Amino acid sequence: MNIAVFASGRGSNFLSILNACKAGIIPACISVLITNNENAGAREIAKSEHIPDVHFSRAHFKTDAEYTQNLLNLLKDSNASCIALAGYLKKIPALVVREFHNRILNIHPALLPLFGGEGMYGRYVHEAVLASGMKVSGATVHFVNEEYDRGAILIQRCVSVERFDTPETLAAKVLEVEHTIYPLALKALVEERVVFEGNKAWILE
Repeated sequence: MNIAVFASGRGSNFLSILNACKAGIIPACISVLITNNENAGAREIAKSEHIPDVHFSRAHFKTDAEYTQNLLNLLKDSNASCIALAGYLKKIPALVVREFHNRILNIHPALLPLFGGEGMYGRYVHEAVLASGMKVSGATVHFVNEEYDRGAILIQRCVSVERFDTPETLAAKVLEVEHTIYPLALKALVEERVVFEGNKAWILE
């Protein structure tokens, strides 16, 4: 099975997925890296591993329809069976979501449904958690639907919020959890061990 990874930043989750594939933990290959950011650090990782990487931006196309169709063509050409969003900061077009129904996963740096939605990413999430007074945070792997951060939750893991945590220290703790649970979620998806009950998703052991 081939995985298409979408990333916008330095690519730490991309690297954790890649390492899990190379180690045989995820029985799949990454067939393409797609990024909206020409200078994303993830592109350097892809180049060093000889993985095709594509800078793909809405600004390259005249219309939304043209952008979406070209994205679908790119995914088809890469033989992608599923998609992993790894710090990708753009919304996936609805037509792509429908084409890859229940085959798109995202990692979010909080315990959804708390601290999710449009504009809630990176530092903004951790600042909101600290401002709320919550004593726990964590990471969530969820399926992608047509609304920000509203798809079925697959895996969550908690971290403690300590008295002297800052957005940076909290982010570091959450990122460590992300690198653990995202490969586990993708492994379950690739091995077809995910079942859906209404709007809920479960992993079969």
